[in-house]
Amino acid sequence: MSWGDTLEGVHDDMEHIEISDDAITLGQLLKLQGVAGTGAEAKDMLAAEAVSVNDELETRRGAKVRPGDIVDAAGEIFTVVARED
Repeated sequence: MSWGDTLEGVHDDMEHIEISDDAITLGQLLKLQGVAGTGAEAKDMLAAEAVSVNDELETRRGAKVRPGDIVDAAGEIFTVVARED
């Protein structure tokens, strides 16, 4: 069971970001969401301990984020969902 399964329906009004693969690196996700403009900005956010995934502080740019995960990036909270083709 994923984190998202335990919170099913709780965050329906939360912003969603779609990914087409099974997972994406946190650095890529921050850029895709527009929270970080560059990889360097993403690295700085993570070094400043301004990002959490599923309420756990995350400092690794290469950490894998999957559908169902909830990301808080400097107060911008969104959930990752699988893109439906």
